[in-house]
Amino acid sequence: MKKSLTAALLAVLAVFAFVPAASASGHAELTDIQTSSHDGFERIVLLMDGLPSGSVSDEVTEVWDCAVDRRIPVAGQEVLRTTLFGAATYDENFRRTYTGPRNFVPQGLSNVKGVAISCDFEATLGIAVGYANPDSTHTVTTLTNPDRVVIDIYS
Repeated sequence: MKKSLTAALLAVLAVFAFVPAASASGHAELTDIQTSSHDGFERIVLLMDGLPSGSVSDEVTEVWDCAVDRRIPVAGQEVLRTTLFGAATYDENFRRTYTGPRNFVPQGLSNVKGVAISCDFEATLGIAVGYANPDSTHTVTTLTNPDRVVIDIYS
């Protein structure tokens, strides 16, 4: 019994000794938000240091701050809410890695009317994108080199 417990503990330690950490902070860090217009779609790029461990997106009528009971106004007819798991706007020492606006109207876009950070709590980062055309569709993808999350809103 004691021998098998020791062997099991050694096996677990061996696994953890060779598994690299995802990043120094344990989560991806947002560093910038960029927007651009393309033929047939508009793009929101979340530049990151690392990638989130996962994400989920849904269309909502209202956006609420995930940490406090407060509505976040986002311009547009429809709102795409994307939640990134294992991501934040700060590093392991709670220094801001993203210092830009937390709720803004992107310039030069016709469909996308607003972008807001809707959650930044316990390594969960929420981004809300408001848009004018209720028939718009969207895609959310991650890309590397550099690390980024790309949200495309198709008109």
